[in-house]
Amino acid sequence: MAWFNKAVSADHTGASGLWATCPGCSRSLRDRDLATNLRVCPSCRHHLRLDGVARLRTLLDDGRWTEHDAGLTSTDPLKFTDRTPYPSRLEAAAATTGLRDAVITATGAINGLIVEAAAMEFGFIGGSLGVVGAEKITRAAERALQHRRPLLVICASSGARMMEGTLSLVQMAKVSAALGRLDRARVPYVTVLTDPTTGAVAASLAMLADVTIAEPGARIGFVRPQVIERNGGHPPRGFQRSESLLEHGMVDMVVDRRELTSTLARLLRFLGAPSAVRKPLAGPVETPVVGGATRAERPPSLDLLLD
Repeated sequence: MAWFNKAVSADHTGASGLWATCPGCSRSLRDRDLATNLRVCPSCRHHLRLDGVARLRTLLDDGRWTEHDAGLTSTDPLKFTDRTPYPSRLEAAAATTGLRDAVITATGAINGLIVEAAAMEFGFIGGSLGVVGAEKITRAAERALQHRRPLLVICASSGARMMEGTLSLVQMAKVSAALGRLDRARVPYVTVLTDPTTGAVAASLAMLADVTIAEPGARIGFVRPQVIERNGGHPPRGFQRSESLLEHGMVDMVVDRRELTSTLARLLRFLGAPSAVRKPLAGPVETPVVGGATRAERPPSLDLLLD
């Protein structure tokens, strides 16, 4: 792959012990060292890509989770063929990644706080969102709503899966509707935008969260800068990078991958995520002191402000 030059292929967790070249500073690094540093270059802090399984493994407690809907796979609804028939592309992607589609959904915990999570796998046809991926995210949102657990989506996508045509594009509305139900029920939704988050994913579910986090240097936008340039545009320096989006208010924070777990834990605790272990109360529950604030004889708030 162009973004990461390796001697031979290895899994994105970097456990092969082979050498790699950082695309940020061109330093030669051992996969083993990268793995211990969550695939962040120790010299320039360039964030190399992680696959979907590695994302969940690094974020969820003990690297364990309960996966959902792993058997769903596309039925090639349009019988699509370009240079390669769509079923052949699906088979090749499955052989490379070990997955049946570009989205992994799971229930797990972050520092003991239960979440419904979805991680996108860019190695599966560019992490493109089709009917199956959207269905899995929609079901994850429905589980989050049913159990009132936060939904966490880790985005890494080239956008809509064009081999599924309009059927792929309408998934934006489907997933957005499910996220709207979460919003109305006040169930937290958090996204982590990684490199790249583009196309229909960036135009829908990636930007609909209560809190939007981006990794440093991630490419985030609807179309690539080259497309804009070919149509006479002149993207400014840093265009579509996470730092630029933070400056312009499009994301809430840019967080180093090595600090992401602790940041998510603090955020989820603030948002009221349920704990995986509920401790019994030590004694009887007393009536809170603030209960007296509802007494009829209490002065109105406006009187207190004007006093």
